[in-house]
Amino acid sequence: MSLIKQLWIGIAIVMSIAFGASFVVSTLSARHYLEQQLYVKNLDNASSLALSLSQMPKDAVTVELQIAAQFDAGHYRLIRLVAPSGELIVERAYADERFGAPGWFARLIPIRAQPGIAQVQDGWRQFGTLTLESHSRYAYESLWHGTLQLLAWFVAGAVLTGLVGTVLVKHVTHPLGRVVDQAEAIGERRFITTEEPSTSEFRSVVRAMNALSERVRTMLADESQRLEKLRRQAHHDELTGLVNRSHFLNLVDAALAREDAAAGGSLVMARLGDLGQLNRRFGHQETDRLLRELATCFQAVADAHPGWEAGRLNASDFALLASGQGDPDAVVHLLAEQLHALRERWRDTAALRLPIGAAAYYPNERHGNLLARTDAALAAAELTDDAAASIAPPSIGAPLHGNLDDWRQTILGALEEHGVRLALYPVVATGAPEGRLLHHEAPMRLLIDGNWQSAGYFMPQAARLGLLGQLDGAVLAEALARITRDGAPLGINLSAEALCDPVFRSTLLAELHARPAQARKLWIELTEHDVVRNLAEFRALCAALKPLGCKLGIEHVGRRFSQLSDLHVLGIDYLKTDRALTRAIEADAGNQSFLRGLCTVAHAIGVIVIAEGVGSSAELEALLKLGVDGVTGPFLSEDGAATG
Repeated sequence: MSLIKQLWIGIAIVMSIAFGASFVVSTLSARHYLEQQLYVKNLDNASSLALSLSQMPKDAVTVELQIAAQFDAGHYRLIRLVAPSGELIVERAYADERFGAPGWFARLIPIRAQPGIAQVQDGWRQFGTLTLESHSRYAYESLWHGTLQLLAWFVAGAVLTGLVGTVLVKHVTHPLGRVVDQAEAIGERRFITTEEPSTSEFRSVVRAMNALSERVRTMLADESQRLEKLRRQAHHDELTGLVNRSHFLNLVDAALAREDAAAGGSLVMARLGDLGQLNRRFGHQETDRLLRELATCFQAVADAHPGWEAGRLNASDFALLASGQGDPDAVVHLLAEQLHALRERWRDTAALRLPIGAAAYYPNERHGNLLARTDAALAAAELTDDAAASIAPPSIGAPLHGNLDDWRQTILGALEEHGVRLALYPVVATGAPEGRLLHHEAPMRLLIDGNWQSAGYFMPQAARLGLLGQLDGAVLAEALARITRDGAPLGINLSAEALCDPVFRSTLLAELHARPAQARKLWIELTEHDVVRNLAEFRALCAALKPLGCKLGIEHVGRRFSQLSDLHVLGIDYLKTDRALTRAIEADAGNQSFLRGLCTVAHAIGVIVIAEGVGSSAELEALLKLGVDGVTGPFLSEDGAATG
C-alpha cells in the first residue's frame, strides 16, 4: 500500500474518532439539556396545578375535572394526586408508548426527566401530593432531528476536511514522488540527479542519492577518459594518429562479419612512393611533417563519413575502410581530391607519388583475399602514373542486382512471400554456472536469389531504400513468435531508422505490452555508432522499455565508448564489445588493458559485458581473465559450449 493511502487512512481514522467523540458528547449534552428542561416544566406545571387545586373546593368531581382539563390541555404522560394516607385520589396517564424518534434511538439514548411534585392544601390541612410528568415524545423528536442535523454537519465537515487534507497531503508529499522516481531509476542503473525538495527529511535523502549519482558520473567520466587514452595508445600510430596496422586489420575482420546496414563497403589504399629517398633528401623532421599531412588527408575523409576508418599499414602505406559504401569509385574520388591538394602544397618541394588502389568487399569475404585484391589494384596503379587510381574487379559472391528498383522489388517480394527467418548464435555466460545460455543472437535471413541470405547481403540496399524499419518490424514479430513457441531468450538488433521512427516505436511498445511474458525474454540492442548519433531517442526507448522487463544493450562497443556520456543514466543491461577488440586478444596487451578497464566501469554500474567474435580457445581464456560476463562467436557451438 502506498504512503499516500496510508496517510489518508490515518487521517480518516483520526477524523472519525474526533467527529465520533464530538458527536457523542454533543448528543449527550443535548439529552441532558432536554431532561433539565422537562424537569423544570414538570415542576412549574405541578406547582401551578397544585395552587389551583388548593384554591378550589375539594369535592372529588371538581378535583377530577380540574386534573382532566389540565391533562387534556397539555402533553403529559402522568398526573397523579395521592392522599397523605397513600390512597389514590385521581390519576391520569397516557398509555401510548410511541416516541417521536425510532425505537432503537429511544432505547440507546433514553430521556429520564424527574417528575414535578407539589403539595395540594385544603386550608391549613394537607389535601394530597400531586405528581406530574410531561410526555417525552416531543423531547425525543427534538433530540432525533437535532442529532440528524448534527450528523449531517459532521459528515459535511468530514468530507471537506478530507478534501482539504488530501490536497495538503499531496502538496506535502509531492517531493516524495520525485524521491521514489529517483530511487527506482538508481535501482534500474540510471544514476540521475533531481532538484532538492524543501522538506528537510526528503532533502536529506535526495541529497544523498544525488551525491551517489554524481560520484558515479564523475567516476565514469574519469574512467572513460582513461580508457580513451589507453585505446589511442593501443590502436593508433604515434606519429600520424591514424589507426595502426594491427587494429586496422581487426577492423577489416569486423567489417567483413557485419550483418547490418553498414555491411559491405570499400577498402582503399594509397602509397607514398620513394619514402626512403624523401627521408634522405629532407630529413626525418620534414618527412614526418609530410606523413602527418598525408594522414590528415585520410582522416578528413573518414571524419566526414561516420563509421569510416583511416589507418597506417606501414611506413608508406595508408588505408581507408569505407563501411557501407559499396562503390569504390566514389571513395577514390573523395580521397583523390585530398591527395591532389596535398601534392599542390608540396609541388615546389617535391613531386609526390601517391597511387591509389581500391576494392569493394562483401560480407563474409576472407580478409586475406580482400587485402590481396586491394594490394594488386595498388600495384597496378603504381605502374600507370604517380597519381593513378585502380579499382579491383568484384569478387565472387557479389549481389546480382544492379539497381535500387530491382533491390526494392526483390526485398519486398521475399518479405511478402517467405517472410524472415532468424539464425541463432548462442551467447553464453562465463560465470557460474559457466556455459549458461544468456540468449541467442537472432540476425535475420531473407530468401533472395535462391538462398537464405545473411543480412549483410541486402541490408545496405535496404538502408538506401528506407526499408529498415519494415524489416525490423518483421524481425520483431518473428522473434516474439519464436519465444512463444520455444521459450528461449532471443536478442535482436534495431536500426537507427527504426529507433527514430515514432510509428515503429509505438508498434514495438504495443506488441510488448500485449505479450509481457515474451517481452521479459527479449534482448534488444543497437550499435554504438547508432546510439551515439541518436542518444536522445535511445534514452527515451530505454525509459519506455525498462518497465516491460526487456534487456537493452549496445553492441560493437569500443571506438566511441568515451562518447557515451549518458551511460550512467541510460539504465542499459549489457554491452557487447566490438570483435576488433577480441581478435588475437591473448597477444594484444593494449586491447587487454582497454577491455579490463571497460569491464570495471561497466560492472560499477551493474552492466554486464559480452565479448563478440570469439574465434579460438586462446581468445576465450584471455577474455575470462579480463572479467567479461559472456561470450559469443564462431568458437561457440549451437548449444553454447566451447569447441576446439
